[in-house]
Amino acid sequence: MDSIWIKGGKRLEGRIPISGAKNAALTLLPCALLTDEPLTLGNLPRLADVDSFGHLLNQLGVSTSIAGVRSGQFGRRMTLQASDLASTVAPYDMVRKMRASVLVLGPMLARAGEATVSLPGGCAIGDRPIDLHLKALECLGADIELTAGYVKATAPKGRLTGGDFSFPVVSVGATENALMAAVLATGRSQLFNAAREPEIVDLCNLLVAMGAKIEGIGSAHLVIDGVQGLNGTTYEVMPDRIEAGSYACAAGITGGSIELVGARPQDMLAITNALSQAGLIVEFTEHGIKVSADRALKPLALSTAPFPCFPTDMQAQFMAMLALAEGDSFLEETIFENRYMHVPELRRMGGEVDIHGRSAIVHGVGKLTGAEVMATDLRASMSLVLAGLAAEGETEVLRVYHLDRGYERLEEKLLAVGAAIERRSSG
Repeated sequence: MDSIWIKGGKRLEGRIPISGAKNAALTLLPCALLTDEPLTLGNLPRLADVDSFGHLLNQLGVSTSIAGVRSGQFGRRMTLQASDLASTVAPYDMVRKMRASVLVLGPMLARAGEATVSLPGGCAIGDRPIDLHLKALECLGADIELTAGYVKATAPKGRLTGGDFSFPVVSVGATENALMAAVLATGRSQLFNAAREPEIVDLCNLLVAMGAKIEGIGSAHLVIDGVQGLNGTTYEVMPDRIEAGSYACAAGITGGSIELVGARPQDMLAITNALSQAGLIVEFTEHGIKVSADRALKPLALSTAPFPCFPTDMQAQFMAMLALAEGDSFLEETIFENRYMHVPELRRMGGEVDIHGRSAIVHGVGKLTGAEVMATDLRASMSLVLAGLAAEGETEVLRVYHLDRGYERLEEKLLAVGAAIERRSSG
């Protein structure tokens, strides 16, 4: 099993290219199920989750081909085509590996009039039920049956009908599934209190490029007029705002200066505002965002919430950075119930963090010390890498397969800005 070894204390300086967004890519890939024409996605990050989703689509009858990638180039270009669906069943073995697999439910139902998808269950950062996915699809005319751990959805007349649904709480995944289902439904659909994340906007923009009719893009009220069919297209995946925010924290925790090439400021205002409040210098450049640290870090009070507020996917990385701030920081996690699993590992490195339910108090310390630590989920993994970059001595992060799910060639990018980091294999 691989691990990441880091010798801390290096000031990071330089430029890091930001890859295509994982969370956007996993939403755009299932759009291939909505048409029998080729869909080409560029700037697709080379990640374990993207590969797993591609394998699932292959099982459903989608052909995939990858264009040649030059040495040293990040991202890749993939063409997908679902001329015919070989299956409308997403099996447990695939869905249990990657929760985003549930996003094939809406487009398969819209295209084929039926879909059977394994229930995804919980995950390391807390239970994430799909009840809102199912309720939204029912409002579009689907019949839903739960049996033997699977969701079986059917459109009684072979095609969904337009309908209105108001989300009682904001749900990114449910909004995505409902959108992909509604674009081929008969008539008009309206989604109220829809998620507004940039990845939702990216999905809408792709669907429109494929011929869908969507109004209200970027707002909480989406209006979709169903069309008879969609066409293929070529589309570039948006840059990853969470990857960019993570490397911004690397600049902060090491007292460095990093330009995040390709990062989009409009997607990251809550993150960049928090960075500025922590005492970092944030500049919007011709090529992206430059983050520099030339003074002591200031403590913060942060609460996670749906976009445009501070994202839950950045909480762990900010906690690592704030472990070295001058004073006490207060963090509140409102999205997931088990998202402080990295705290015991940070404590092993000298961090002082008190947990009270969904709140955490981070007491700033003078230094962190390298240690052997265990990653528990994707963003927790990155928080430990960040801590290792600033710690005295050596840090080894175990279970780095979590990192491979969401950070494209992390060691290569950090090496390029001066980190002492390498991947090691135990066999």
